Amino acid sequence: MQENQNNTIGESVSEHHDSDAAQLAALGYKSEFRRDMSPWANFSLGFTYLSPVVGVYTLFAYAIAQGGPPMIWGLIICGIGQLLVALVFSEVVAEFPVAGGVYPWARRLWGRKFAWMTGWVYLIALFVTIGSVVYGAGPFLAPILGFDISVNSTIICALIILVISTIINFLGTKVLAAAAIIGFTAEIIGALAVGFWLIFTERHQNLSILFHSFGSEGSHSYFYAFAAASLIGTFLYFGFEACGDVAEEVPNPGDLIPKAMRRTIYIGGAAAVFVSLALVLSVTDYAAIIAGEDVAPVDTILTNAFGTVGSKVVMGIVLISFLSCAISLQAAASRLAYSYGRDDMIIGSRLLKKFSSARHIPPYALLLSAIIPAIIVLGSKVSEDALTKIISFASLGIYIGFQMVVFAALRARLKGWKPSGKYQLGKWGLPVNIGALAYGIIAMINMCWPRTPDAPWYDNYIVLVSGVVVIGLGLLYMMIHRSYGHSNVPYDVAIPKNDISHQDKHQEISK
Repeated sequence: MQENQNNTIGESVSEHHDSDAAQLAALGYKSEFRRDMSPWANFSLGFTYLSPVVGVYTLFAYAIAQGGPPMIWGLIICGIGQLLVALVFSEVVAEFPVAGGVYPWARRLWGRKFAWMTGWVYLIALFVTIGSVVYGAGPFLAPILGFDISVNSTIICALIILVISTIINFLGTKVLAAAAIIGFTAEIIGALAVGFWLIFTERHQNLSILFHSFGSEGSHSYFYAFAAASLIGTFLYFGFEACGDVAEEVPNPGDLIPKAMRRTIYIGGAAAVFVSLALVLSVTDYAAIIAGEDVAPVDTILTNAFGTVGSKVVMGIVLISFLSCAISLQAAASRLAYSYGRDDMIIGSRLLKKFSSARHIPPYALLLSAIIPAIIVLGSKVSEDALTKIISFASLGIYIGFQMVVFAALRARLKGWKPSGKYQLGKWGLPVNIGALAYGIIAMINMCWPRTPDAPWYDNYIVLVSGVVVIGLGLLYMMIHRSYGHSNVPYDVAIPKNDISHQDKHQEISK
């Protein structure tokens, strides 16, 4: 009986693999990846990319200084907004489960030029984000290695984290999946353990402070203070798209990846809100944080709650979270670079599309996702302020990439696209799509809004300027090299074509 059960399971897995291969072939590809990533690992990849511990611990001081304890509502609002985006992505990936995420999705929803720019902006943003995450991990690793925290030691530690992340990614999908699960387990246990410990032993405030600004708005309306504080949520809630970046490494992706995306928002968001609540209730002196006298309130809270040794253990858990986040980011960036290379869409495609049959990974795309972030980290040696300016583009670039897909989906929907994947929103598709686009536009305006009137204009508008520069360089590249036209892999196929010649054209392309 056991043998018959095993045979049934084996036949089911084989049927799924055949179905996955057939769906991918219809989209123009024969995958070289192995579908070794379980649903649990796929969710863990998205969760560790979102990384609530990294996001909250990094941005808590800023958010409190800007808006006081009510900043926690920004996490909830942004979580709802990004859930709408995740629902749109769920429909898209269910119909187009191709490695690389936003680029191949935009290609099929709109066309080659639009897809090229979507991928360009998102790829640059991912490289910058990897650099910022490993750089942020530097101060956590330095004390463990016995280094004094300085620019040089932070750079060295950041490069060590980047090397470890690259090695893990080079070991293949199974190791990547295992690392994601380990990272998720460490982060969620750490978040729950630290959160409950703070609430039960280090609580100095009651829940009423969640509606108390402590004068953080100064002489302005609190709306402006809250908008600035809510950036903690804007910067936190992405990572769910990484579940789709590895679509060719997950069995039955049209069904499993949409579930993983939504769980990333639900569980990651809940963990972020819980950790933030525990920290908010543990602060003893809000005036000191808002006045800039306590610039590291998380360190202060953890040291008071756990002592010097205990706080280092907690910092070790945070370091694991940083590493897991870097691993997931690098996996996403390498799959996007490989997807670009496979479609001959950029200089260096000959190398980027190479695939290791032994490890089942794209080696040169992975190297690129290590080299460019390393250069960004080394740039801090020239100017820490320059690094800050570069990093300021990261979140905006990711949001631009997201909203280009959301906008392409809305355009396709209005032109007659009816999602046919295993996940469908049905009659809710249009309102959810409009809501996702509205949220994204508001979030990007909030990110770009000038908040340093005394600074030079280029510093005051640095986020907007960096976005314009990256998009401008992309347009210039498109005009000079015209890589977007090098491949006839199916594009603009979501929208029904009434013209017979258009149908014939896409049939020929598919062949």
